[in-house]
This record gives sequence, structure tokens and C-alpha cells, in this order.
Amino acid sequence: MSTTEKLFGTNGVRGLVNVDLTPDVAVKIGLAIGTFFDRKNLLLGHDARTSGSMLAKAVMAGLTATGCNVHFIGMAPTPSLQFAVKNHKMDGGVIITASHNPAEYNGIKVIWKDGIETSHDQEVEIERVYFDKSFSFASWDKLGEVRELSGIINAEYIAAIKKQVDVEKISKKRFHVVVDAANSVGGLTTPHLMRELGCKVTSINANIDGTFPGRQPEPCPESLGELSTTVKAIGADIGVAFDGDADRSIFVDENGEIYMGDKTFAIVLKQFLLKNKCATIVTPVSSSTLIKNIADSYDGKIEWTKVGSVTVSHRMREVNSKLGGEENGGVFYGPHQAVRDGAMTTALLLEIMAETGKKLSELVAEQPQYFIEKRKIKCPDEKKAILQTRIYEQFKEETISTIDGVKMWFNDNSSILIRASGTEPVYRLYAEAKKKEKALELVEEYSLKLKELLQKI
Repeated sequence: MSTTEKLFGTNGVRGLVNVDLTPDVAVKIGLAIGTFFDRKNLLLGHDARTSGSMLAKAVMAGLTATGCNVHFIGMAPTPSLQFAVKNHKMDGGVIITASHNPAEYNGIKVIWKDGIETSHDQEVEIERVYFDKSFSFASWDKLGEVRELSGIINAEYIAAIKKQVDVEKISKKRFHVVVDAANSVGGLTTPHLMRELGCKVTSINANIDGTFPGRQPEPCPESLGELSTTVKAIGADIGVAFDGDADRSIFVDENGEIYMGDKTFAIVLKQFLLKNKCATIVTPVSSSTLIKNIADSYDGKIEWTKVGSVTVSHRMREVNSKLGGEENGGVFYGPHQAVRDGAMTTALLLEIMAETGKKLSELVAEQPQYFIEKRKIKCPDEKKAILQTRIYEQFKEETISTIDGVKMWFNDNSSILIRASGTEPVYRLYAEAKKKEKALELVEEYSLKLKELLQKI
């Protein structure tokens, strides 16, 4: 295997359906995964994308050809499958999803027996098998079996979340929750969970449709206007929007205000530290200074990591952390499972609202206020490494961190992170400041600088 050959990105394998990710490629990935697991029992599921069933069957063929038994759960949120891997004592799992990417994309995530995605070292092992074509085919009489396990997985997942919160306290509040499921698998679990927590539920974009007609599957402010309007119009207490596989959640308060993940993670973090003194929290370098402020104020310790849920989950396991979070709406609640889980996050926020008697807007207003602006700059994958070097050379005199990409801090408490995406041919910029105008100025200034550097490559 060449050192330049890569299959996995920041979060699984991703690609355009029938361009990068064809049934033939999926079968071979299935063969590589099956060879890696060596005739074990694996769960397999997919999100709502139109290509989900096709690619799941292709991966299934590869897995069973190597002698792995496949327990097929059909359509399910990624965190539901991850919980089921642990709960049913499977050796691992595979979920077919491209998470927040548009409908024409799909992807493949590999799950280890503890429910956490495979480590980057394990991904390298799978890549070696894939590129070397060193597949371990089973004999005709030792092929893996396929079993259906679709009826109970989501119900078990919902029951497990309920064990982590005070159901009675939440139920007494009779919260009205609007759920925007992005026409995908979040609608299979969260509305049911909310009702079992005593909430009134209004759903939008609830019908399963892999073309995502309601909105794009990435829950960002530009796509959540309908959720914001609905929450305000019907007088709901809170709104929640999921990405395509429902492991991330973005929230809207009772006034229709949309909050990025840092603000709601900070609410969970504060309450967690009040109950768990001196706890270690894991978060990527892309997170807001707000998270550090909260941790410092309530005796928490921050472990900074590279961007990527796989990295956060594995670091949590290494340092025995019970809480992690990302600015994109991913919260990792270790007592349930050390992975991003949108439904679990929703239940935690409702519990905090019930315990404090405060509205979401009031909980956010208590925090130090920062503004974040984001941009994407298109950059071909083959130019990413060169551009990274040029960025470092140009900005090395600034106060920087190179944990992941380049992050610069300035004297006025503003900062900017510039890093290559591991899932798309783009560079991402995250600017943060105490004033919105400053954050916007930073992201525009450095977007222009990045484009100028790219033109010279």
C-alpha cells in the first residue's frame, strides 16, 4: 500500500454515489472490513439516503464473503446502531451514511465493539487490505449469514437514553418540542423519545425521503429558517434539528433564535461540572473560547484534540472522560456512550431546563458571549498539504496552535482556525470574537488571504 493512498477521511469513507462510491467499491470495502474483523458478528444499517439500501447490500456481500455474520438493522440513526453494537455484544458494526453531506453523497463508517468508531490505526489496517486486495475469502460452506435485527434496536436505544435523565422531572414541565428530522433517521427515534419524556411534539421534515426535500442535511442557520419560524409561531419551548444520521443536533430557543453547538454544549458542560467537580472534558481545537471559560469557571480540565468525532471519542476513552463536545452540535455523553448523540443531547437539555426552571434563551444569556463566523474555501485534495505548509509559513509569527491546521489567537480575545476538511475538497475557517462584526471581518480577511495563497500553488 502506498503511503499516499487513503480511503478514510476525518469521519469514515465518503464519496459521490456511483462516481467515487460505486457498488463495486462498496463490495471491496466490505471485503476489507470483513477481512479486518475475521469472521465476526457485525451490525449493519444505513440512513435515509436513496443510495443507502444499495450500498448496504453491496457492503453486506463483501462482509459475508469473508465469513462475517451480518445482523441487518435497516434504517437507523448512527448513535442507535452504535448503542446496539454494545448492547447486543457484537464484535463491531458498519453504518452507511454521509452524515451532513448533500443527498448525492454517501459514506461508510466502521464501528468497534465498544460502539466507538474504529481508530485511525485500525482504519489504516482496513486500508492496507483494501489497496493490497489481500481479502480473506471464506470457503463456500463457511460464508457468513445474514439475520434481521431491525425491530427492537431503536426502542432499546430510546429506553437507554431515558435511564440517563430524570424522566419524571422533565414530564412535569410538559415541554413543547419541535423536531426537524431533515427527512432522515432522526425522525425514527427523537419524536418517540420526546413523547415518552412527557413532551408535546411537533415534527417538520419528518417524512423519510433520501433526496432531503425539506432542507440540506447539515443543520446550519441558513437551512433552519422553517424550524425557527415554527417554534416561534406555535409558542414551543425549544426546537431541535438533526443532521442526516442524527448524531449531531442544533437547537432553537423559544424566540426562534438559532444557536450553534458551542452554546448548547456549554450549557451541558456547566451542569455536568456542577455535579462532577474537576472532571476532564474533551473537545477539538475548533471549539469556542466559551468552552474554556466555562471549564475554568467550574474547575474542569480541557483536553484539546484535532477536529473529528473519532479523535474526540478515542481521547475520551484514553483519559477516562465522561463528556466531550464539538462546535458543530456533537455532544458525547460518556455515561450513555462516548459518541455524538443528538437524541441524548436533546434529553440532557430538557433535563437542565426542568432542573433550573429556565428557558433556553436564559441559559444561553448567562454565558460569556462570543460570535462565530464560518467559511469554506474550495481546495482540491491534492493541494491541501501544500496549502497547509504555505499557511504555516505565512502566519508562524502569530500566536498559533498546530494541533489541527493553524489556529491564531489575538489580543482582543478573537481567534481564527484554518484547517483542511477531511470529508470535502475544502478548507474550513472558523473565526470567533466578542463582537459579530469582528468575527465577520476576520473570516473575510483570512478567506481572501487563503484564496491568494491557493492561486499561487
